[in-house]
Amino acid sequence: MATMKAVRIHEFGGPDVLSLEDAPFPQPHDDEVLLKVHASSVNPVDYKIRSGGGKKDQLPMTLGRDVSGTVELCGTRAHTLKKGDPFYAMLGPDRGGQAEYVVVKAIEMAAKPQSVDHLHAAAVPLAALTAWQGLFDHGALTAGQRVLIHGGAGGVGHFAVQLAKAKGAFVATTVSGEDLEFARSLGADQAIDYKNERFEDIVGKVDLVFDLVAGETQDRSWAVVKPGGIIVSTLAEPSIESARKAGASGIHYMAKPNAAQLGEIGRLIDEGKVRPHVDATFPLQEAAAAEAWLENKHVRGKIVLEVAP
Repeated sequence: MATMKAVRIHEFGGPDVLSLEDAPFPQPHDDEVLLKVHASSVNPVDYKIRSGGGKKDQLPMTLGRDVSGTVELCGTRAHTLKKGDPFYAMLGPDRGGQAEYVVVKAIEMAAKPQSVDHLHAAAVPLAALTAWQGLFDHGALTAGQRVLIHGGAGGVGHFAVQLAKAKGAFVATTVSGEDLEFARSLGADQAIDYKNERFEDIVGKVDLVFDLVAGETQDRSWAVVKPGGIIVSTLAEPSIESARKAGASGIHYMAKPNAAQLGEIGRLIDEGKVRPHVDATFPLQEAAAAEAWLENKHVRGKIVLEVAP
């Protein structure tokens, strides 16, 4: 049986359960594509699953929802593509991108932005789609509105700031003091040091709070939401009672693969309106160190694994 190298887990636990090993070589079917992976990013969902958030019957498992690479082989209905074509994708949860090859479905992939390399392209899909869907699909953000983004220097947050600005919104964001200039460089109109300033005393009323922090930060956010506004969270379901008192609404969601949206994001990258920030890169065999870094360090933007040159 043909094999490839992949980072897999056979049990849940700390970063040490990740191991680079031989795994079955995948085969594409129908409109699927076998992608030769050049880079794959690391997201919080990876260490959450690794530490016990997955299902035992799915083990052994390869993590990684983001990939950027080139077409290696096409399924029977993907004949318009050719070997070597560059694509990036947000994978479904049933496959992992921390491997030399991965099968990608048509609904998950879009042409890689031409203006960035694979390392930066791999930083985009899950985080940027999470930002896009939170701001526009669930938050209905439009030009001229005001948005407060909590955690604007992180993986999802740094894309959210740029996408909201590209839409024509007024963008306020909470970040740590060391990230204030970074947030402004992304286009934030108002950068707030959450450790030394209370956002509710500074930001004024907003149409949308995009919450990437949860907890007390989410609870305090009702004070700045306009009547008819909304809190959109990736982490926790907003309080129905608090929403009622504020005359607003709240929603919790999880991002889904979307090829059309990924294509739009790629165009914004090529137009210079969005730029992925890579904080650090690791070779594939150091995936454990990359996850530990993301889980325990202060990360600006994304962490990326280099799989192939």
